[in-house]
Amino acid sequence: MSMERLSDQVDSYVAWKRELVREITRYRGWLERNRLNSSTLDTRLERSLRLLRTDHITLAFVGEFSRGKSELINSLFFSSYGQRLLPSTAGRTTMCPTELFYDPAAQTSYIRLLPIETRMASTSLVQFKRVPHYWVNIPLLPDDPESMAHAFAQVARTKPMPLEKAIALGFQPDMLESAGQPGMVLVPAWRHALINLDHPLLRQGLRILDTPGLNALGSEPELTLSMLPSAQAIIYLLAADSGVTASDMAIWQQHIRQLDQDTQQNLFAVLNKIDVLWDDLAGERFVQDAIQRMHESTARQLGLAVEAVLPLSAKQGMLAKVRNDSQLLARSQLGGLEQLLCERIVAGKEEMLQSRVVNQLLSMLRSSQQLLSQRLDKVREQQQQLAAHQQDNGQMLQELTAKTKDDHGLHHKRLLSLKSSQRLLARQGDLLRAATRSQRFELHVEEVRNSLRDSWTSIGNKRAIQHFFEAVAADLESLGDEADTANQLVEAVYARHNSENPLNGMEAPLFNVSHYQRELRQLQEQTNQFRLQLKTLLTDQASLGQRFFDTLVQEVIALHERVRSDAEQWASDALMPLLQHAMEHKQLLEIHLLRLRALAQETQLTQKRSQQMEQYASELQLQLTEASDILRIMRRPAPIQRKAKVVSLPVTARQRDAGESA
Repeated sequence: MSMERLSDQVDSYVAWKRELVREITRYRGWLERNRLNSSTLDTRLERSLRLLRTDHITLAFVGEFSRGKSELINSLFFSSYGQRLLPSTAGRTTMCPTELFYDPAAQTSYIRLLPIETRMASTSLVQFKRVPHYWVNIPLLPDDPESMAHAFAQVARTKPMPLEKAIALGFQPDMLESAGQPGMVLVPAWRHALINLDHPLLRQGLRILDTPGLNALGSEPELTLSMLPSAQAIIYLLAADSGVTASDMAIWQQHIRQLDQDTQQNLFAVLNKIDVLWDDLAGERFVQDAIQRMHESTARQLGLAVEAVLPLSAKQGMLAKVRNDSQLLARSQLGGLEQLLCERIVAGKEEMLQSRVVNQLLSMLRSSQQLLSQRLDKVREQQQQLAAHQQDNGQMLQELTAKTKDDHGLHHKRLLSLKSSQRLLARQGDLLRAATRSQRFELHVEEVRNSLRDSWTSIGNKRAIQHFFEAVAADLESLGDEADTANQLVEAVYARHNSENPLNGMEAPLFNVSHYQRELRQLQEQTNQFRLQLKTLLTDQASLGQRFFDTLVQEVIALHERVRSDAEQWASDALMPLLQHAMEHKQLLEIHLLRLRALAQETQLTQKRSQQMEQYASELQLQLTEASDILRIMRRPAPIQRKAKVVSLPVTARQRDAGESA
C-alpha cells in the first residue's frame, strides 16, 4: 500500500462528509418547501452539519527520545517535500510537544512556540493558547522547503540553564545533557509548539501530535489527561535496536496502557528501525525470522495483540518515497501502518458519523418518505372514488373532506398528547440538570482545594482527592437514577406510538450515564498513577502537583459540562422523532384538506376536478421522488465500506455510547 492509498482514503472520507452536508442541506430545503420544518428539527439538522464541518482525525505519536517519532511522521505525511520537514537526526530532535494542523482562519502558515519558563506558572496550556502574546511566532513559507526546514528546526532548540531551575521546571536531572559548564544543563527552549501548515492531509482535517521524551508526559499533565485521550489513535514508538527498555516500559505502563480500555483497538506500537536487523550475508529468511521473533516478543511484553504491533523502518520508508523505490518501500514495511490507519482510524470515524449523523437522518427521512407515500396512496384512492361517482362528485368530495377532517382531528389530539409528554420530559430534564448543576460541582472543587493546601503527597490530601472523585461519582450516580426515570417515560411514549403506528415503529433513544462514569474512573486512575510517579521525581513537587491538579479539575469540569449539555440535549430531542412524525402527518392532512375543499367549491366540470386531483398527486409524487433520492444517497455506504476493504470492525464502547447519547 502506498502513501497515495492513505491520502486517497482521507480524501474519500472528506468527500463523503461533503456529500452528507449537501444532502442534509437539501433535506432542509425539502422540509421548508413542504412546510414540514420546525425550529426543533432545524436545530438538530444544524447540529449534524456542525459536527460534519468540525470533525477531524488526531494521531498522537508517543515514545522515548531517539525512537524515530519525527522520522515516522516525515515518512508518512511529508515525503512529498523531498526532504525531512520535522527535524530528525541522531539523538534528541523534537524537544517539546508539537501539534501540526491546518487553521482555515489563519491567513498564513506559522509556527508558534511557548517558552519553557511558562511551566512555572499555574496557567494551563489551553489557557495559554488563548493568549497569543505569550508565544513566539515564526512565519512559514510552504513554497520554500529550505526555509521551512530551518523554521521547523526551532522546535529542536535547547538552552543552558542552572540545574536547580531545570528541576523546578519538572525535568529529571539524569535525562538532561550537560551544557559544558559546572551546574548548567541543556533544556528544551520551548514548552509547546503549534504548527499551522497548509498541507493536503492537514487541510482535510488530519491533526498530528508529536511528543518528546524528557518525561514530557509526566511534566505536562494536559498531555496525559486531555490531548492523548482525545486522539483517535496513539502510536507508541519503540526501536528494534534496543527493544523494550525499562524507560519504554515505564512510559507505557504509567501513561499509555491505561489511557482507555475502550479504545485499545486504536492503541498501536511501532517497532521502528528494523533496518538495523537487515543482513545481506545472512539472507532475507534469517532477517525476517529475527524481525518476527522481536515482533512477537514486543507484543507479549506490552500485552498487545501481535497485529497491533507493526515492525517497520521509517528511515528506509522515507528514503524509498523520495527515490520512488517501490522495492525499498515494501521492505521498509511502512505500508502496514498506512493500511492500519485507513482500516482502523478512518473506518472508525466513518462508523462514528454513521451512528451520530447518518442513522438519525435516515430515520427522519424514512418517516417523511413513509408519510408522503401514505398521503399519495390516499390521493390515488380518492381519485378512484371520484371517478366511480362522477354523477355525484360534489357529495363524494364532501364525504372525503369530512373523513380527512376526522383524521386531522385524531392526529391533532395525538400531537397534543405528545406535547404533554414533552412537557413531562422537560420537567424530568430539569431534574437531570439539577443532578449536574454547576454550583454543586463547584462546592466539590472548593472543598478539595482547601484540603490541598499542604503537601500533595500527604495521606490527608490523598483522602481529599479520593473524596473529590467519590463526590463527583455520587453525582453521576444520582444522574443515573433520574435518567432511569426519564428513560421509562420515553419508553412508554414510544410504545404507545408504535402500537398506534405499527407500520412506522421507532426505537426509544435512552440516556446512558455509564460512559461518563468510565471516563471519571479513567481520570481517577491517571491521578493515582501521577501521585505514585510524583514520589519518585526530584522536582518541585508542590508546583508540579498544583499544575496537575489544576489540569485535572479542568478535565473534570469539561466532563461535567459535557454531561450537563448532553442531558439537556437528550431531554430536548428524545421525543423529537415522534413529534416530527405527528407534525408532518398533521401538516400533510391540512394541505390535503385544503385541496379537497377547493375541489368541492369548484363549479366546473368533473373532468376539471379530476385534472386538479391528478396535478396534486403529481406534486406529491415529485416530492416523494426527491425524498427517495436524498434517502438513496444518504444510505450509500461510507467509503471504506463501499470499497469492501474492511469486512467487520469492532465498535468501541465509547463510540457506541456516543451514538446512544447523541
